[in-house]
This record gives sequence, structure tokens and C-alpha cells, in this order.
Amino acid sequence: MPLSNSLLNPATFNFPVISETVRGAWVENVVRGDPALEPAYVAAARQLVEQGAVAISSTCGFSIRYQEAVAASVNVPVAMSSLILLPILLRQMPRSAKLAVLTYDSTHLGEDLVGIHDPAERARIVIGGVEGGKYWHDELKRPPPPTDVGAIEGDVAACVARVRAAHPEIAAILFECVGFPLVAPAIRSLTKLPVYDITILCRMMIASVA
Repeated sequence: MPLSNSLLNPATFNFPVISETVRGAWVENVVRGDPALEPAYVAAARQLVEQGAVAISSTCGFSIRYQEAVAASVNVPVAMSSLILLPILLRQMPRSAKLAVLTYDSTHLGEDLVGIHDPAERARIVIGGVEGGKYWHDELKRPPPPTDVGAIEGDVAACVARVRAAHPEIAAILFECVGFPLVAPAIRSLTKLPVYDITILCRMMIASVA
């Protein structure tokens, strides 16, 4: 059974969850951005719709690279990554506030994925990653070992501490990584800040069609 707050755990939501594996997709090639995966993403999305899916997401925030192709291939709402929330979250806060984006690997989260082109708005986004930590190493294995929630919490908490020390104006946190919602309650308690992730976005999509 998937862990609590996992995107694949039906108990995380008040609706059933179905899944399809994207052929050839591993953490390593999705994170670095393999364009050859696009047809496999589209095929998996179409298979989900054939099985009755009324909204589609993914289990890696770096899949935002395939957002446009997947959305064009099916007739249901698509949110491949929590990163598409960025413009909304920036507008929720005062212009003096900053938003922390916590990612699995900040070295691969480039400007093309952030997608905020206004320099003043982009300056409000602070990116921090857990690359090099235990969770990062575990997920690169094929297959990955059982998820170590304690390791995720430690890596994420340390990353939050670093970015907040450098940017005390941070007023909210967005998790890019789909593994991070497992520790969202702990990070909310630790930071006393709003924490957003892909599960929140999925609930919004379902609410729009249910």
C-alpha cells in the first residue's frame, strides 16, 4: 500500500486513483529531460482516459516538460507538475514576499521549467534542492528501495532551513517533488508556513469535474 499522503494512495483523496507506467521513464531521465519520452507520456495518458480517468497528473514534477503534449492529447484536465501553480501562488502573496520551491534536484530545475518570465516576479522565487541526500540517491536506483520517509523529512527540513536563512522573506513553500507530500504535515508544523504540493492541485482538478 502506498504511504500516507502519496499521490498513488487512494486514501490521500476522496476519489479512486488509477495509474499507468510511462514506458522507459526513470527518475534519472525524467529529471534531466529526455525528449524521447514524450510519446510514452502521451500513450500512458490516453490509456488512463480509456480506463475512465477524468483528470491526469504524474509522479514526477519534472514531467512538466510533457505538460503541453499530454494536455493536447486527451480531453480531460491535465496537471503534470505542481510547478504550474507558480503564477497563482505569487499572486496570493504581497509583492515583498518570496516563494520557496523545493525540488528533488535544483541543478535540473531551469528557467524553462519555472516558466516565470517577468524579472520582478522571477526574483520572488527561491529554489532549493535535496540533491546529494539519501532520498536523492535512493530514487536514482533501479528499482528504487522502499521510501525512507525519515530521510525525506530530514533532507527537506535541512533545505528549508537553508533557503529561509538566506531569504527570510519566504512566506510560502511549493513542493515540486511528488515524494515531498509525504512530509508536508511535518514541514507545515515546523515552518508555520503554507505548504503546497501536487496533491492539492489534484484535488482542485477533481473538484472541477466531480
